[in-house]
Amino acid sequence: MVSVPASIMTWQMVTGPTFDKETRKVTGPGVLEKKEIPTPELAQGDVLVKIAGCGVCHTDLSYFYDGVPTVTKPPLTLGHEISGEVIAAGPGAESWIGKKVIVPAVMPCNSCDICAKERNNRCLAQKMPGNSLGIYGGFSSHIPVPSEDLCVIEDLQGRPLENFAVVADAATTPYQAAMRADLRPNDPVLIVGITGGVGVYMGQVAKALGAGPIVGMARHDEKLKRALDFGADYVINTKGKDFKAIQEEFKAIAKQAGVRHNVGWKIFECTGVGAAQDIALGLLGFIGKLVIVGFGMSKNQYMLSKLMAFDADIIGTWGCLPKYYPKVFEMVQSGKIQIDPLLETRPMSTIQKAFEEAHSGGLTKRIVLTPDF
Repeated sequence: MVSVPASIMTWQMVTGPTFDKETRKVTGPGVLEKKEIPTPELAQGDVLVKIAGCGVCHTDLSYFYDGVPTVTKPPLTLGHEISGEVIAAGPGAESWIGKKVIVPAVMPCNSCDICAKERNNRCLAQKMPGNSLGIYGGFSSHIPVPSEDLCVIEDLQGRPLENFAVVADAATTPYQAAMRADLRPNDPVLIVGITGGVGVYMGQVAKALGAGPIVGMARHDEKLKRALDFGADYVINTKGKDFKAIQEEFKAIAKQAGVRHNVGWKIFECTGVGAAQDIALGLLGFIGKLVIVGFGMSKNQYMLSKLMAFDADIIGTWGCLPKYYPKVFEMVQSGKIQIDPLLETRPMSTIQKAFEEAHSGGLTKRIVLTPDF
């Protein structure tokens, strides 16, 4: 039987980024420190998960480097892509002990008016590790969470438990985006930022749902070539090109694929970068849908009357409904979504270096950190 620790070890963001008082521009990143915190008494329905792995996500970096606001202010333990094993339970949750699980990045209350509308992923009372849970986050040895929406891993199929951490956001967020777009077989798809941590799974989800043709855009030749193995039918390198050149290349691909370039495209913007968002907005056409998947602090200009003229939609999406997690998990287990070639595991003690490398944009694989306290 696994013993319950009296304390939890964490890597905390003890302070957030620093800002220039006049310009409010970021002048320095946050500060990480190893901390020991008490194991809380588990409430009704809560469990304690021994963390196997936690993925490094762009969202973590935005909090740490860009000063994107969090619900709970530092000190804060980041990390929301979590897999692990339940080792203790509060009243009513004892049956969870011993189960291997994926912890949803967004855990709703399931009782408010938003949840009643089946938009639980945007519940205002949601619990999000690495944000609203404060000192309890994924870059830790253990984490207390509600048991209600945990996704059970019945069979590892020989895969390390820590690898499933990426399902908790990187793979499920694209599925939620696809559902928001009402993605159907043979829908033409454009993924802006297909080489990123979420974009590479957006391509796989779209392919698994029967969409096509699937066009991916990004700025890195090697990563774009890889995207052709993970869902994309065509790719466009946007580096050094103005919008007109990108548009002409997109038109040529659409013609080659036998579809109209300006009708019915489901566009997924996965970067959160202003220039990429402008491309997505510019390519939105008749009866099309643009889903904003990536988050950033940029502002864009767009003539809203185009939406009326095109009868088009711009849609926001946040996280993923917990009810979709088992579906995405099945896609992973069946091989429709591949995770192992797209991740690498490192000791959690290397978190500072992992953040720096991920922030530089040079990584080709998502980093999953494993506790080594």
